[in-house]
Parts: sequence; structure tokens; C-alpha cells
Amino acid sequence: MKHTFDYLVFIGRFQPFHLAHMRTIQIALELSDHVILALGSAQMERNIKNPFTAQEREQMILSNFSAQDAARIRFVHVVDVYNDKKWVNLVKSLVANVVQPEHKVGLIGHFKDESSYYLELFPEWEMVEIDSLEGAMSATPMREAFYRGEIWEETFPQGTIAFLQNFMQSVIYQQLQHKYQTQDKTNLE
Repeated sequence: MKHTFDYLVFIGRFQPFHLAHMRTIQIALELSDHVILALGSAQMERNIKNPFTAQEREQMILSNFSAQDAARIRFVHVVDVYNDKKWVNLVKSLVANVVQPEHKVGLIGHFKDESSYYLELFPEWEMVEIDSLEGAMSATPMREAFYRGEIWEETFPQGTIAFLQNFMQSVIYQQLQHKYQTQDKTNLE
């Protein structure tokens, strides 16, 4: 089957990977040969806003897909760059390392709020705008519940649930949970 795109790029932190993320990737797989997940905040240090490493997020995400679909998903790791022009150039160069110049590349996403402005920074990539999925999910309250020791099973695919349950047994989780419980909660988004 010929798809509309060779590659669709989906940019996110996926901290953690929830059902709306999964549905977006499923839509992208219907429209393109491959999906490139640009994992934001890919620097190595963990914090309560970004508890999972890029490699852990890859594992979490792929655990929710069949081997056939997982083989069509690529990852690029985008470190935080607090300058839009530099960040756009970084994302473009990482994607260019995966695709060939003749490939048709698009960008998939949802304009959820003012933080979604970055979707307009790639005019050379055709935009596939999707409607709000799964009740306009936000990972922030999911992380907050996670640090309270809860996993909202209705908001996560099975692979993510298993990953989170396993992660909750780690020393790293206990350290992050302690930071969450003792830290100012205003900077969790």
C-alpha cells in the first residue's frame, strides 16, 4: 500500500507515553511508511518533569506496538535548546540523518495550547493536524499521580502500564518521588 508520506515526524517528550500519543502514532502509521519520533528533553539528567531517559522512552513506546509496526518507528533524540531557531535546526538535522532528500516528510501533531506553537516552525514539512485525542490528555497530571504512587490505567496502553509498574520498583523512582513530595509543584509542566 502506498502511503501519503515516506516519513511523518511526531515531536514530544512522551513523559510518560499515553493513549493519545499512541493513537497519534497509529494515525501516522496509516499515512506514512515510517514515523520518526523526536524525543524532546533527551539530555541524560532526570528530574520530576522528565523522569525517563530517551532510551527508556523508546522501550516504553515500542512495547505498545507489534513487531511489524515497531520496525516502522524511528527515534531521534532532541536535547533541550532554549532558542527556537537553534532547536528547529537541530530537529531538522536529526531528521535529515534518517531520511533521504527525495523522501516526502510531514509533521503530525495537535495544537493543544500555546505550547504547541513549535508545530508552525517547520513550514517545509506538510502539517497533518489531528483533533484532540482521548479527551485532550496532558501528561502533567499523569506524572503527578505517578509520584503519588498511582497509575491511571485508563490513560495508558498496556506496555506503558507494565513499564511504569516496573519503574516504580526502582531506587530512581523513589528518589524522584521524594523530590516531587518535597519540591515546589509549580514547575511540573
